[in-house]
Amino acid sequence: MQLGMIGLGRMGGNMVQRLMKQGHHCLVYDLDPEARASAARQGATAYESLEALVSHLERPRVLWLMLPAKVVDPVLQDLLPMLAEHDTVVDGGNSCWRDDLRRANLLASSGVDYVDVGTSGGIRGLERGYCLMVGGTTTAFERIEPLLVALAPGHEAAPLTPGRQSNGTAEQGYLHCGSHGAGHFVKMVHNAIEYGIMGAYAEGFNLLKRAGAQEHSNNAVPLDTPELYGYDFDVAEIAELWRRGSVIGSWLLDLTAQALHHDPALEQFSDSVSDSGEGRWAMGAAVDLGVPVPMLSAALFSRFESRDAALYAMKTLSAMRQGFGGHMEPPLAKAAQALNQNEDQSGSGPA
Repeated sequence: MQLGMIGLGRMGGNMVQRLMKQGHHCLVYDLDPEARASAARQGATAYESLEALVSHLERPRVLWLMLPAKVVDPVLQDLLPMLAEHDTVVDGGNSCWRDDLRRANLLASSGVDYVDVGTSGGIRGLERGYCLMVGGTTTAFERIEPLLVALAPGHEAAPLTPGRQSNGTAEQGYLHCGSHGAGHFVKMVHNAIEYGIMGAYAEGFNLLKRAGAQEHSNNAVPLDTPELYGYDFDVAEIAELWRRGSVIGSWLLDLTAQALHHDPALEQFSDSVSDSGEGRWAMGAAVDLGVPVPMLSAALFSRFESRDAALYAMKTLSAMRQGFGGHMEPPLAKAAQALNQNEDQSGSGPA
């Protein structure tokens, strides 16, 4: 099957390779000349403009976008005048489902089908395959199904659930989840859960790491029984242990174990963690629907905090503690002590 792939980043480029390995013909475009050249070396046909790409696709055309959510609308505006009735546009990035509904209506006015495909698999999807959550009409879903089959991991990725009859596509790794927006809604919830799982692993490993006696120096409340926490856990080995027979085993744990094996202190990694938007949108949906999601929201807010978004709040807390109780946090206390020493040495006091 022929398709045009727009966006050859960390996932788009790998998806092109996987599709070509399954015999599909990929015409590609990206703003980055090196990304285009790399895809061409892999066997794709690369074009230097959207116009050239669209003009070389056989009708009815399939155009698959793997782009950041913020640039999908501008690209669609550029594409729309070039498209014709019965063409199909697939958004495989991390767009908000609300935008899918608007975009589907916009393209439908020109007779163009719109499909939203929540795509999970990351940079390992080239080898492992991609989990694909699809929203759109049944006709459009069936039209792109050969591409979904090629991208998905297949039934061998996991054993069939006991008692389940093999009668659908879910065990292949792709699913028509519903009408427009359904694919990205499911992917949004998927990513919110991902935040929660990652946060739980991170907090647990941090607790293990700090259970050694040498880690207690910044504990504001002295330990009554420090002998209870004199461990020196090998966190990398514990991660490796939990991969075998534990009820908390997962691919995320596998990846954590790999990272700890190569860098036990995690020195090459930042302590600032980004979010790609799905967690925020999931919180909005939860509020709209009145659904409690305390663990998912905590995981999202933890990411905000990692980016120093709570610094002013922490300083406010410190100010209140100092105001009502005269409590001085360690950095402030040290600064005041140094100031007093300088004043004593100079023989001058405050004016």
